[in-house]
Amino acid sequence: MATEDMTDFTEIAEKLESTLQLAQPPIAVGLTDEIPEGVAEFEGHAAAGCQFWEKAAHGPIATSTPDHELCAIGVHTHQMADPSETCKSELVEVLGVLGELDYVRDSDVPRIPVMSRVVKHAVYAPLKQLPFAPAAVLLFANTAAGLIIAEAVEQVDEGPPPALGRPACAAIPQTINSGRATLSLGCCGARAYIDVMQDDIAMWVIPGDKIATFTEQLASLAKANQILSRFHTLRREDVDSGNLPSVEKSLSRLQ
Repeated sequence: MATEDMTDFTEIAEKLESTLQLAQPPIAVGLTDEIPEGVAEFEGHAAAGCQFWEKAAHGPIATSTPDHELCAIGVHTHQMADPSETCKSELVEVLGVLGELDYVRDSDVPRIPVMSRVVKHAVYAPLKQLPFAPAAVLLFANTAAGLIIAEAVEQVDEGPPPALGRPACAAIPQTINSGRATLSLGCCGARAYIDVMQDDIAMWVIPGDKIATFTEQLASLAKANQILSRFHTLRREDVDSGNLPSVEKSLSRLQ
């Protein structure tokens, strides 16, 4: 990737962080056949693929199917290449247990988003430290920031975002397959495995090729929300005090 592209993504990342007050820096996701130059392969163990979203905040990492196989569901949603026979059998076993709990019924399984192509490497990096073109960008945002993101999605994607529950990792193929932003409310697994997914935090997945457009729209909407929040606060004060201000009168108090 060219140097000027790197600078652009750094500026975008900084603008997203300042606009939305994110819980951690934006994380870029790349699904590739080759590991990008200069990206280290992951060493160690991860209890689930969602842990890479948090680990990548410290620097780019490249993963392959064996790195994900402690989470058969994640291997399934990302359609990771050549899973082991053990992983395949564990997927069946896990789905069986989830079915017994009435958490994921047989009829639910076909509706879980899955990558439309086989993935050899899943690569993760801070958006401001990007050595590859992102397929998606992950934003971990609180409810107040989520309001602004939802408004941006309405304008950029020209429609409301889908809101997904379990599994959290399915939001990535949902976005990449559709080319549209997705809200993930997380799942009990993601909230157990990664510290960033606190009760007041949700994950938004933005298409990589739209991240610049989203960033500009978010900045504009954040400014509008700030002004309008002040307007409504002042208007409430007036009404609570027994006044019946016109819109024009309330607007004049913003001066």
